[in-house]
Amino acid sequence: MKKAYIFPGQGAQFVGMGKDLYDTDPQCRDMFERANEIIGFRITDLMFAGTPEDLKQTKVTQPAIFLHSVILAAHLGDRFRPDMVGGHSLGEFSALVAAGAMSFDDGLRLVIARANAMQKCCELRPSTMAAIVKLADDVVEQVCAEITAAGEVVVAANYNTPGQLVISGTLEGVAQACEKCKELKGRALPLAVGGAFHSPLMEPARVELAQAIEHTEFHAPICPCYQNVCALPVSDPAEIKQNLNKQLTSPVRWTATVQHMVADGAAEFIEVGPGTALQGMVKRIAPEANAYSAEA
Repeated sequence: MKKAYIFPGQGAQFVGMGKDLYDTDPQCRDMFERANEIIGFRITDLMFAGTPEDLKQTKVTQPAIFLHSVILAAHLGDRFRPDMVGGHSLGEFSALVAAGAMSFDDGLRLVIARANAMQKCCELRPSTMAAIVKLADDVVEQVCAEITAAGEVVVAANYNTPGQLVISGTLEGVAQACEKCKELKGRALPLAVGGAFHSPLMEPARVELAQAIEHTEFHAPICPCYQNVCALPVSDPAEIKQNLNKQLTSPVRWTATVQHMVADGAAEFIEVGPGTALQGMVKRIAPEANAYSAEA
């Protein structure tokens, strides 16, 4: 029975995240303090006692989720024995660090670079995302293709579960796609995000992040890492790097990732980090699998 450790992405943050680790484990406290130094401000103050608004700032949200996830994995010590790892969007960076594909410091620096590049991209051109439910993926893809062909930008961004696909694009493109999907008897739920993540509109951020990735040292991980771009297990550092370079402008293939993990023997999925969103997705994708949170 194989274990898959999975790491959440943006949206899982909450006030108080990681405080128990800081208060009870000296190793975790050292890692948090190291992060404060690298980031240049006390992110721990915002994580432990800030406001929900504080945590919604992209420059805070992404490193906060990364830190909670990676430091929890470190806290698990010998209990962290993955046969495979994967992460949803931002969570892929957490997974790679937890599996030893890059150092804690380098991973945090990349996450900071990613957050800053994405923030700049969001300010460059207003854009958004929406969740489409109760429609087949190919139907939503066709809607997006038709609207994009007519001059707007809207694409499939997150394949979360069968029957739940997040779309991403210009404000008008997403609005048109939502209306069309409603006409086709689907439901459209606008997301409170700052931009069109995992779409062509993130190209300037992808280019900026690619430079940071190029100057980061990658290693062979302790187990296969299932990456967002391909949904397949990868262990070669050069291939990991190549896939990471494409992540910001490519869809998150989470449904296929979980399906491939199950096909490769995963029977237990342990979510490492804030929230329980990925467990819910796993249960909808693979009801036969056991999914639960890592216990500190």
